[in-house]
Amino acid sequence: VLQKGLKENFADAEVSVVDCPDLTQEPFNFPAKGICGKPRIADVGGVPYLIPVVQKEKVYDLNTVAKDIELPGAFILGAGAASSKILGVNAELIPIVQTKSDKRPAVNGSYVAQINPADKGCLLEKYSSKYTDCEFGLLANLYASEGQPGKVIEVKANGRTGELNFVSCLRQTLEKHYGEKPVGMGGTFIIQKGKAKIHIMPPEFSACPLNTDEDVNNWLKFFEMKAPLICQTVIVSRDPGFDLRVEHTHCFSHHGEGGHYHQDTSPDSVQYLGYLLPAELLFRIDQPQETHLVGRD
Repeated sequence: VLQKGLKENFADAEVSVVDCPDLTQEPFNFPAKGICGKPRIADVGGVPYLIPVVQKEKVYDLNTVAKDIELPGAFILGAGAASSKILGVNAELIPIVQTKSDKRPAVNGSYVAQINPADKGCLLEKYSSKYTDCEFGLLANLYASEGQPGKVIEVKANGRTGELNFVSCLRQTLEKHYGEKPVGMGGTFIIQKGKAKIHIMPPEFSACPLNTDEDVNNWLKFFEMKAPLICQTVIVSRDPGFDLRVEHTHCFSHHGEGGHYHQDTSPDSVQYLGYLLPAELLFRIDQPQETHLVGRD
């Protein structure tokens, strides 16, 4: 299903079932070997807690989330907002955490991308270089598993010929094929070659309400960042009525760039390599009562 869909949007695409590579190795350097074992996804909080006006009291903990999704000690990765309570500023969180269990403490391999106060560029830092907690704020889309080796779906796509980004292409392909049945997936992929459009939220929350997508895009800071970028993604083919963010992807790198992935900007040369797994369960945590569809891109 995925290969057929990708070939409509990329010059070259190949999807196969392989053994998950050891994710503790370069370029990932994750705290767990794989993304297998009781795979599940969680949508926590949501964009309505960020816009039109921020609700700073919305703070969560990945160790608590692991218990909430009935997988204490889970290996969690995905895309979310950093806790402004901890950082003192607004920032993008790239969560990569082996949560705590009865036998061991949490291992936080997350990254934070924020606007550098010095030059207004990207400041990407390893979370554990400054902080010891596993908190995040406002919203997150998370893929969780036991962090085990095992069979995964390897996705390769080179040379984008269509309009859709890599993630949207995967998601819309699933939606087209499975229709009413929601199919969720998560995992990691590398933009191996090329460049990508990435945003980072400003350090200050907007003082005036952000009521439209145009307001949001004028507030966000956009950058063109270069490969290799290591991306963590969560996708759901369609929202079964839980006010989900159906796709959300954050990335980091080893050259100081990272943030929220939108699209590659070098379609001819771009190369994607991903390892994904369908989730068995979906958990919706702290769903906003008042909602809207602004800022979901």
